[in-house]
Amino acid sequence: MSLAVIQMVTQADVRANLAEAGRLLAQAAANGAGLAVLPENFAAMGHSDMPALARAEALGQGPILPWLKRTARDLRLWIVAGTLPLPPDGQPQGKPNACSLLIDEHGEQVARYDKLHLFDVDVQDERGRYRESDDYAPGHELVLADTPFGRLGMTVCYDLRFPELYTALRLAGAELISAPAAFTALTGAAHWQTLIRARAIETQCYVLAAAQGGEHPGGRMTYGHAAIIDPWGRVLHELEQGPGVLLARRDSAGQGSIRQRMPVTGHRRFSVPRIVAGTQE
Repeated sequence: MSLAVIQMVTQADVRANLAEAGRLLAQAAANGAGLAVLPENFAAMGHSDMPALARAEALGQGPILPWLKRTARDLRLWIVAGTLPLPPDGQPQGKPNACSLLIDEHGEQVARYDKLHLFDVDVQDERGRYRESDDYAPGHELVLADTPFGRLGMTVCYDLRFPELYTALRLAGAELISAPAAFTALTGAAHWQTLIRARAIETQCYVLAAAQGGEHPGGRMTYGHAAIIDPWGRVLHELEQGPGVLLARRDSAGQGSIRQRMPVTGHRRFSVPRIVAGTQE
């Protein structure tokens, strides 16, 4: 079965976004996908009250979680649910996490990854200042899950700039890495493809880079260019802007051959001496 990556142009209306995500997931499933990755903030972009949305979901009063489970079950599809706001497990109050869920084909939650690295940066674009920590708390754990398509390591967007996370996922057995994102137009043009290809090359994993690609509430522009990258760093498929679905099959034998011919994990040397101010440690 194929791997699918989805690109969206999410707005603030949660139910309209879920309907659009459902349309794209159904298209993926109809074309043979067994696992599909939705982009970051697939259910809401520019929503006025993320904490309230998170509380409603945690209390079983929101639309997103029931929709996810029903859609996965109806389509017989594993879904990486980009991100949605959820409070820490067992804590319906407090600052939510930017949470990526893995839902299996029976509609059961298999894994939860809370985004580790929050996008608190200044960008010379129409918005200028991004402070994700105003709305979210960071996660604290590395997350992998076994799927019928390979062992999946879970990441989100700004995580792409921290290669040590991806090295840790590879050392823990990752074969696929999900990277749902909503890169700004400016940073995406500068760095997006370089980052997703580098993370694939250094881990020798398939990188499933779902994306937001278009204009959102408040004039925010996202870069798009959702892509599927193979373990050699080749861009198998890419979509510049607008909604759509990308599909590719995992070549497990080819991936194994790459890892055997270039055994980078066996060549790692972190015990080499460190030189500080002219002295050896």
